[in-house]
Parts: sequence; C-alpha cells; structure tokens
Amino acid sequence: MTFKEEILQGIPKVLPQPKTYDTSINHAPKRKEILTEAEKKLALQNALRYFEPKHHATLLPEFKEELETYGRIYMYRFRPEYKMYARPIDEYPGKSQQAKAIMLMIQNNLDYAVAQHPHELITYGGNGAVFSNWAQYLLTMQYLAEMTDEQTLVMYSGHPMGLFPSHPEAPRVVVTNGMMIPNYSKPDDWEKFNALGVTQYGQMTAGSYMYIGPQGIVHGTTITVLNGFRKIGKSPKGNLFVTAGLGGMSGAQPKAGNIAGCITVCAEVNPKITQVRLDQGWIDEKITDLDKLVARVRKAKENKEVISIAYLGNIVDVWEKFAEENVYIDLGSDQTSLHNPWAGGYYPVGISFEDANIMMAEQPELFKEKVQETLRRHAKAINKHTEKGTYFFDYGNAFLLEASRAGADVINPNPTLGREFKYPSYVQDIMGPMCFDYGFGPFRWVCTSGKPEDLAKTDTIACKVLEEIMEKSPAEIQQQMADNIQWIKGAQENKLVVGSQARILYADAEGRMKIAQAFNEAIKNGEIGPVVLGRDHHDVSGTDSPYRETSNIYDGSRFTADMAIQNVIGDSFRGATWVSIHNGGGVGWGEVINGGFGMVLDGSKEAARRLKSMLFWDVNNGIARRSWARNDGAVFAIKRAMETEPRLKVTLPNSVDENLLN
Repeated sequence: MTFKEEILQGIPKVLPQPKTYDTSINHAPKRKEILTEAEKKLALQNALRYFEPKHHATLLPEFKEELETYGRIYMYRFRPEYKMYARPIDEYPGKSQQAKAIMLMIQNNLDYAVAQHPHELITYGGNGAVFSNWAQYLLTMQYLAEMTDEQTLVMYSGHPMGLFPSHPEAPRVVVTNGMMIPNYSKPDDWEKFNALGVTQYGQMTAGSYMYIGPQGIVHGTTITVLNGFRKIGKSPKGNLFVTAGLGGMSGAQPKAGNIAGCITVCAEVNPKITQVRLDQGWIDEKITDLDKLVARVRKAKENKEVISIAYLGNIVDVWEKFAEENVYIDLGSDQTSLHNPWAGGYYPVGISFEDANIMMAEQPELFKEKVQETLRRHAKAINKHTEKGTYFFDYGNAFLLEASRAGADVINPNPTLGREFKYPSYVQDIMGPMCFDYGFGPFRWVCTSGKPEDLAKTDTIACKVLEEIMEKSPAEIQQQMADNIQWIKGAQENKLVVGSQARILYADAEGRMKIAQAFNEAIKNGEIGPVVLGRDHHDVSGTDSPYRETSNIYDGSRFTADMAIQNVIGDSFRGATWVSIHNGGGVGWGEVINGGFGMVLDGSKEAARRLKSMLFWDVNNGIARRSWARNDGAVFAIKRAMETEPRLKVTLPNSVDENLLN
C-alpha cells in the first residue's frame, strides 16, 4: 500500500502481523496494577470493540498480555509500517486542507525525534498522550482523510466519536481530554480510567496536536532564565543554573541556558533520553561522575563559559554534592514531571533507574514512600543553597506542591494568600508580571510545506513586523519586544527545529495578529505554503492553574477555571480550525484546566477575517481576567486594547485603600 492508501483504510480488515517490541525505543514505564478482575474484563471489552468480532479470539490473549505486562492496552500490532513524521501537506489524502494540516500535526507529535514514548503514543511528560491506543490513531486519520469542510470530528479523550455535520466556519475538530467529574479526578482515577481505555491525559500540546518539540519551551525557558538573572541583578555569563529533567518539555532547559548565556547543569536519570539530547545537540557534554561534574563546573565558572552539562543521575545528589563542595548556584529550579510523581515523572535517589521502574509497577506504595523521602532530601538540599543566596523558583511542575505533600520544608513561615510556599512559582515573579499580564505568550506556527526555506521566510516576516511594532510601543513592553526580536534573529543559528518546520516567539495580541496577517498575505502571493498557527496552552488566557499560569492571581479566583473554558468556547466560534480543552497538563491531573487551538492560514479572505477575530479574543480574554484581579500590567494592557478596539468594553477594578481595610 501507498502511504495515502494506508491512511484511507483506517483499521485494517485483515489483521497485520504482530510487532516485535523494539527495545531501542524509549518506552513508557509499566503502569501499576489497579484494575479488579471484573475491570480487566471490561478493559478488554472496551479495546475489542474497535474490531470485528471475527478477530476477537486472536486479539483477546494479545491485549490481555499487554494489559498484564504494561498496565495498558496499546495495540502494538496496529502500529503503522510507514515512518512517522510531519510530511508536506500535499502528501496527505483528503478533501479538506484544514484536515490535512491536522493530520500533519498529529504525525509530528508522534515523530520519534519529537515524542518521548512514540510506541505508546505519548509525546511528553511521561503520560501526555495523543491517543490511548493505535486503533484510535488509525480511525482518527481515516476520518480526517474523509471529512469535508462541512463536518466536524469529535474527539473524546483520544477516541474519535465520529464526524458530525457542521459548516465551514465551525472547527474541523473539537478535542476534550480527561474531562472528569470533579470527584473522580485524583491521580489513581487517571490510572484506573486510563487503563479501562475511557479517558487519557492529554498534557497540554500532546493531546491537542500542537507540540513542536523542545523548541516550544526553549523560548519560554530562555526568557525565564534571562529574567531570572535580571531579577537577581546578575549577568548570565559565568554564572550557574541548576535544574533537572531532559524529557519532552524539560529537554529544552540546557539549550535555553546556552541561548541565555549561562552555565547549565541539568540532571536526568534516564540514559536513553540523555543520549538523545546529546545526539540532538541540545546538551554540550554528558558527565556521570559527581567529582568530575564539580571540577567541570569550577572550570566553566573560572573561564566564564557558556555551556550545558547533563549529569546522568539523580538531581538530589547534585544539590547535595554542590553544597558539600561549596559550589555556588545562582539560579535553581526543577522540571521533572512531578505532575506524575508515582508513574515515572520523578525518581527516588539511591535506586537505579531500572530498579525504580520495577518498584514503581510491582511495589507502588514503597515507590511512593521512596519518592516522598527523596522530595524531603531534595528540598533540604535546596534550602542549604538558598541560605547562601541562591534564587530558587518552582518551574510549574508541581515540585513545591508535591514536596509540601511529602512533608518537606517548603512552607512559607509567614504565608500570605497566594504565597504559601518558601519559593515563588516562576509565573509569580517572572513570567506573570513581566509577560502574561501584558499579553505576551507563546505564539507558534508550523510551515506545512515542510520546506526550511519557508520557515526562514516566516522568520524574516515576523522579525520585520516586530521591529515595526517596537518603534511605536510604550516603554512598558520595550524589553519584551527587544527579547523577542533578538530571539527570532538567532532562531536559525540555534538549530531549534526538531520534527516539523516550526517556530515560536512571545507576542501580544497586536504582534500575533500582525504577524498572522503578514503570513496570510505571503501565502496569498505564493511566497510560502499554508501555515498552521497555534500556541502552548501555557499562555495568557489558555490555562487556569493555581500553582503555575494563574499563580500571580491574588483575588482568590486562581482556583476557578472560567478563563480556560471561556477561551476555548470563544475560539471555537471566532474561527479556530480546531480547539481542545484538557484536565491536567503541566502540574497534573485534577490540578489544572487548560485549552488550546490550531488555525490554518491559506491566504484566503476568510482566513484573514478569522485570524483577527480569534487572536484578539484569545489574548484579551486572559488580560481582562488578570486586570480584574487588580494586576497592574494587565490593567495597563486592557486599557490599551480598548483604545485600539472601540467594540471592546471591559469591567475595570476599583482599588481599595489599604488603610481603610486595616
């Protein structure tokens, strides 16, 4: 079969041969045993309903073995034979250009160079899935290849419910992931219902088909590190940033450290992913011995090097060793997947990676004890460094939250509302007041032609637009504009592309709309092929997350999720090509609601109209909410937005005299 024929067949009528388990691929850890015997039967029934009854006797023992061996039914037999990557849009079968673009984005999320556990359909974060099994993938791609612009594909947590009649202005796909009844949103609920095959954890951009590899967070991390050093009044050069995690999202940290210009030490326990990052050039050196690490860092400090070093081992050992050897850390953080602490997101110290994976599956309660013991040690070591002046921030991975639950010494001795922990979230002190409140967030695009020259042209277009905007920008946002212009000018030389021809930068509503308009005009003129617009959910409006995106909301509303829900509803009728809303992502199942979108630009008048309507709302919805929380930057930004758009009327807060309250 050709690639197009294989897509169009969907779930094959004739069973393909079973696949050999490929040990060279980075696989998801075995999930813990959580189903009763009756529930295991139900999980098998749920999996077999994708297939004709004549195949059930053959598939049943195979799926039963997968469930027992891996804790999930992935349906490895149905993994496609073709190479998984984002092809040029014209290579996809279909009746809708928008649907073809979505197929491209799905395949990019599962590209071996992009995905963390590609055979388990997991893009990043240890459990951030595009689909739960390969039947869902095959059926979804078939639906997208068949659909017209008068249909909408409905996705229930990885399951394609089907094509429904709609109209050209409606989204082509509507995605929900993990939308649980609130009382059924605890970590073990995910384990259970995911094992049953009825829900999944979509992370942020995994289950919404908008992940662009580590580049997606390189930029945000670069901005965070730069502003972190600005906050402590230091130049990055010759100074040390220590963190952990080299997986999907966290793999961006060493590259960002290099771009910011500091010394980065990033610990990772998984040897395969560490080697992948070394091979990709995302880290400069790999060290496995703590004494050698200390010596190398001292040399880098002495020579004021810009270098990224991966330590293959546990981050707790690094913090403790550096305290013992008096190695001064300027900036400290952590980006292990602590939203997923009991299933491979964080590993206990003093136990090998292999033994920890066995313990995780076979002795989950002991594994949890060891993780919490490690978190207490981790926090204790960090506290030793912060007493000497280290600036530590929570990188939104639920580190402080899980450490506090483990009984670690991370609680603020004099807590105030929103400042319960000793250390701030990076959103509270850096990204929130400096970026999100002013409307700046991770705007991204993908060139569907697959041509590097198209990406280079879009870089040039975006840079020109930003430079023009900056000439008339108020002083309050000059730094944000300058940082992004510097970023986009260096984007090519930093070799950030992994998978699709994609780019990201931080822009406000004005920047996003004007860049998108310029792209659409270039497409209309035949200068570049169609472009997919999107963003990380980690943005001004997309996510309600009390310990991350909305952690600098201090009016008590940080535990509400109105903004994320309103964002997705508003995007869907203002012109998005697809929309998604997820439970979980970044900080964990039950801890956050986040939403995203994708929009295809094809050079048409309709695309020009849709981009203005949707992008304006997508940003200003969040600024309005942040201004109502009395955030000064957001009040400034929403007033400015009302001046430029007379149809915008936002309720503004009145300040209260503190003396009156006292």
